[in-house]
Amino acid sequence: MRELYVGLMSGTSLDGVDAVLADLSEGRPRPLAHAHHAFDPRLRQALLELNSPGGNEIERAALAANELAHRYAAAVRDVCSIKGINAAEVRAIGCHGQTLRHRPELGYTVQIGNAALLAELTGIQVVADFRSRDIAAGGQGAPLVAAFHAAMFADADEARAVLNLGGIANVTWLPRADEIRGFDCGPGNCLMDLWAATHLGKTHDQGGDWAIGGSAIPALLERMLAEPYFAAPPPKSTGRDLFNESWLRATLAGGAPPRDVQATLLELTARSASDAIGLFCRGTQRVIVCGGGARNPVLMRRLAALLAPVAIETSDLHGIDAQQVEATAFAWLAKRALASQPAGLPSVTGARGARVLGAVYPR
Repeated sequence: MRELYVGLMSGTSLDGVDAVLADLSEGRPRPLAHAHHAFDPRLRQALLELNSPGGNEIERAALAANELAHRYAAAVRDVCSIKGINAAEVRAIGCHGQTLRHRPELGYTVQIGNAALLAELTGIQVVADFRSRDIAAGGQGAPLVAAFHAAMFADADEARAVLNLGGIANVTWLPRADEIRGFDCGPGNCLMDLWAATHLGKTHDQGGDWAIGGSAIPALLERMLAEPYFAAPPPKSTGRDLFNESWLRATLAGGAPPRDVQATLLELTARSASDAIGLFCRGTQRVIVCGGGARNPVLMRRLAALLAPVAIETSDLHGIDAQQVEATAFAWLAKRALASQPAGLPSVTGARGARVLGAVYPR
């Protein structure tokens, strides 16, 4: 019998929600259908503003969570309808929620999405709040998907790194014999998207077309790479709490051409990721890239040049679309939670031990 789950992911990029219907009846997860619901500019701006302190935060966050639940429910309905699946056939929804703050050093993380309302709207049980238990056990609560990366991409004959280029970039190190490691390595698309929104009025620089016409500014790049986070050893995680507009403005010098800044931000993403792999994932023979950044050919070419002679390719070549990996991971994490199986890896997050991740909201 099929074991059907839906995974939902709306990440730091704030571009929308990805839903994947997956069959988890076999050892290797099998995505069956995918739906993407873009966030409209109003919701995107509301979520972006909630990343920073502001007035009436509690009510604004609660209302945004309710709206997200409706968006999530619509994505669930769409992805199920593609395969003619009804709610009774889906065992659970795994919902990451939208991160507003991530401060593990202070002992908390906040993801919104109103899982109770999502369960009510869909008639499907929901597993959410995946980060909190790991943080309670002294961990970073992120990255969450290292165990899933291992299930999907590990190879006993080859040391691999999985590089997820979402709003924030993270790496999972899959050595042949040693323990799995993983960490956030810095900005993925978030700063490039922010700069494109400011100067192009677009959500992102499609295909890196704007960046490729500029030239990276060496002095600016060095100021950015001097950020202490990059050299800090794992376990570590980050988000818009650090890599935000204020951080970007603090590194800029007056008069820099906007297109050259975009080229520098692309180089920052490529350099910080490749440097992290070189420092903390030594011996890597293959890098498998997923997330929205995998669809930026300029970024992919730059990563290939920096990582050479290491092979670099997208997860598409390993049986799963690069933009479906994280949503599928949350379907897989939901199944682990319902089976009371630990999914957190202490070697990744620094927690005191492996923990079952997620809170369950019955159908």
